[in-house]
Parts: sequence; C-alpha cells; structure tokens
Amino acid sequence: MENKWRGLALAAMCLAAGSSWATDGMLSAGYGMTASGMGGAAMAESEDTFGGANNPASMVWVGNRVDLGASLFSPIRQTSTTNFNGQAGPATVNSEANNFVIPEFGYNHMLNNRTSLGVSVYGNGGMNSDYPGNVNGTGYNLLGGSGNLGVNLVQLIIAPTAAWKVNDSTSIGIAPLIGYQQFSAQGLQAFGVQNAGTDSAAGYGVRLGVQTRLNSKLTFGASYASKVIMGRMSKYSTLFTNAGELDLPENWSVGMQWKVIPKLALALDYERINYSSSATIGDSPWLMLQGVPFGAVDGPGFGWSNINVIKLGAQYHLNDNWTLRAGWNHTENPVQSGNVMIDMLVPGVITDHLTLGASYDTGSGVWTVAYVHAFANSVTGPAIQANPSYPGFGSPIPGDNITIRMYQDTVGVAYAWK
Repeated sequence: MENKWRGLALAAMCLAAGSSWATDGMLSAGYGMTASGMGGAAMAESEDTFGGANNPASMVWVGNRVDLGASLFSPIRQTSTTNFNGQAGPATVNSEANNFVIPEFGYNHMLNNRTSLGVSVYGNGGMNSDYPGNVNGTGYNLLGGSGNLGVNLVQLIIAPTAAWKVNDSTSIGIAPLIGYQQFSAQGLQAFGVQNAGTDSAAGYGVRLGVQTRLNSKLTFGASYASKVIMGRMSKYSTLFTNAGELDLPENWSVGMQWKVIPKLALALDYERINYSSSATIGDSPWLMLQGVPFGAVDGPGFGWSNINVIKLGAQYHLNDNWTLRAGWNHTENPVQSGNVMIDMLVPGVITDHLTLGASYDTGSGVWTVAYVHAFANSVTGPAIQANPSYPGFGSPIPGDNITIRMYQDTVGVAYAWK
C-alpha cells in the first residue's frame, strides 16, 4: 500500500508539471475539490487531505485518508489594441492552448488520536499566454518582437504536513513548502530577451496553521504561508529581477465555519496575497524607463498589486450519501491599467468566481466533483513606447490603447479512500 501511494504521488507531480492556471491572481481560487466547490473557503474545514495547501492544522481531524483527482481547466485570454503601434489599425488577438489538466493528490496518516503526518501535492498557480505573431500583417507581435508572443509559468508545491491536537477542540499544524517551477518565454526580443526555452528552479517556504472549535456550531481557522524563495533561472537572468529570481508570494488567511443546523454549514474566509513580497511580480515594469534594465537588482517586474480575497461557501448534507456545495469567490484585481502592456503576458484580471460541488459517499470512499466559473473581466490601459531605439521612448503611443480580457471554466473530479 505504501508503494502504491508513493506511485500515485509521483504521477500527480509529473502531471502537474505540465499544467498552467490562474484565478486569484496567480493563486488558485480553491485547493482540493471540497474547497473548490465552496468558493475556496477552507480555513475551518477538515474534510480532505489538502491542509498543506489550505490549513495544515486541519489534517489531524481528517483521519486516515487518500485523495486523488484532476480538473480540466479552460482559461480564455484575449488582447486587443485600438491602433496597433499607433498606425496599423485595430487588432484583436486570442491566446492559444486553452485546455489544461490539473491533478491533485493528498495523503494523511494518524500516528495516534492526537497526531497526524501527511502530504499535499498541488499547483500553487501559474500563468500561460501564447499570442500569434505578425499582427495585422506587420511582421511583429503585440510587443514588437518576432514570432509568437507569450510565457508559460508552472508552479508545483509538495507540502509534507504534521498536525497536533492541543486539546479536544484546538489543533496546530506545520507544512514545509517544497517548490518547483518551470518557465519559458517567447517573442520578447524588443525587451532584450531572447527565446531561451524552458528553465526551472526549486525553492522552499513554510505554511503554519491553527484550527479551533469555539463551540458546537462555530469553528475558526487561520494560516500563514511565507514567501517561497526560489533559486535563480539563469536563462531568464535578463528578464526576472535579481538575475533570474521568481519567488512565490507570501499570503495569509483567516476563516470561520458556522453550522447553522446539523445539515447546513456556512463558511467565510478572508485571504491576503502580498504580491509585492516577490520583486519580479510586484516591482513596476516602468523602472525600465528610468534606465533600470530587466534582470537588475530590484529591477522591473510585472507591477502586480497586493490583493484581498473574500471566499464564501455553503455545504448541505442531503443524506448519508450526498453532500451539496456552492460558493462565491471575490478577489481584487492585481493588474493596474498602467501596466496592461506588460501584463498581457500574465493577464490575471479575474475578480469573481461562482462555484458548485457535490460529494457521494459510497461507504468505503467518497466521489467529489466541483465546477468553477470565473466571470469575464477586462482592464484597459495605454500602449507605451518601450523600445529605446525608437523616438518617443517611454511615452504613450498616440491612439493605441490595450485591453486584456479573460474568463475561465474548471470542472474536476476526485476520489477519496478512507
């Protein structure tokens, strides 16, 4: 059995390394099918083995369990310009590669009635774009380079967990975060970045959590995840700050679950994602206009703002077999209008998600499904002359505004062995 679960974990990790996604900026709106069906609210929940992604303190209440699942994720990304390069007329370009498979895996083992050890394997997030070149027959892509334009960022986290019951109502947990990421970019020649293929890096961080049952109806949970410090990707030392660093952002959450009646529970989480903790993600791209090159110490980045996220979920136990879920996830937009020209590469503009889910308990295991619809949102801003070899460097290109737009659909299924 141990060899079987090791094999399942390895398969999940290999599959995840080929996926790409984004919802609350570059973090997922929910980790695990249970949370995904409830708007991502998971701080006070203890029904599956994804505590390493949500709240590690929850794992000691889960019992012995294995979760294995996968989601089909479809992000539709589009960029349009009112007058490409100020002279070539309007253009609308859709990103290609719109379907991704995202696996998930979790395992938990009770050492005794107060201590558990486990692991959660999940995608922290990512971003993908792939716009065709030769816009309006000019021979150039949307950022003035040659060939297709886009990036592919994949981030995988392996989170071993340890949790302890302090007493019969309160638990604490810790999950070291072992990170791995891959990145590639194309079509950025106008910014001095050549097509260098795929590079990768590993890193580390930690997630801490607490969960307590305040009374028979209310449960409180909170977690903190440090920045995951990643190694440098040397192939992109002229793009990412500090000669190739792309750290994963710090984030923290608090939440409550209220059992309104024995069959109905409501959950509410608040999450803060500090994108500024990662220089490449948070630093302004227009530092380049002050003579600071990409790749420099504290150099230009993507200019994403720190955001607040509200997650609301409901769960109803219909009978001994069926549980129904629904939720809403609202996030602030990290992409500002002044940075749209660069952020077409990473168009994380989604703000609202509607989620639905259900579980069927067979007695020996549990089937769980979840559906997430991320409503279309867009941001418009000016095109900037960013090539220093052309006149007007650093100025808005007259008559050329850029709009980035995205919506998403995700459907997933998982099975749990209890």
